[in-house]
Amino acid sequence: MRVAFFDRDGTIIEDYPDHNWTGIKHPVFIDGSINTLKEVMKKGYKIIIITNQYIINEGYNSIDQYHDINNQMKSELTRQGIELLDVFYCPHGRDEGCNCIKPQSGMIKQAICKYPGINLGESFVIGDSAVDVKLALNIGIKGFGIGVGSNYKKENIYQLNTIKDLTKYI
Repeated sequence: MRVAFFDRDGTIIEDYPDHNWTGIKHPVFIDGSINTLKEVMKKGYKIIIITNQYIINEGYNSIDQYHDINNQMKSELTRQGIELLDVFYCPHGRDEGCNCIKPQSGMIKQAICKYPGINLGESFVIGDSAVDVKLALNIGIKGFGIGVGSNYKKENIYQLNTIKDLTKYI
């Protein structure tokens, strides 16, 4: 099974400074994200979201707020005909030393345990942060960084200006 591992905040929906998340009640979709997700599905990929949510344990957002925003996002994606295979999130603070916070590979390993048919060689990671690119490097799969600079001139790492650029590469 080919999987597109998408970051959530800053990739599919808008991201905000940590302290602003407390007041966010509804997800705002990034321009082009819905159409890109549709194209990824058409090309035969399953979609799994992997998202760092350290703002939960660091006190900027509650677990209920996270689930509310996530459920609203999933409902809208379903309404748009986009099927998510799953969502994995890491609620741990950045200094907790967990193995699931990106760029650690814990969320990918959880996905592989739950879906043993995942073929990493035909899968990719996409996100708007250096930790997303580093995750792809750490697990040795193709990675796409949206606006994360050109420090990653490595094989299988591609720099994108916007999420809309992804469809040129898959």
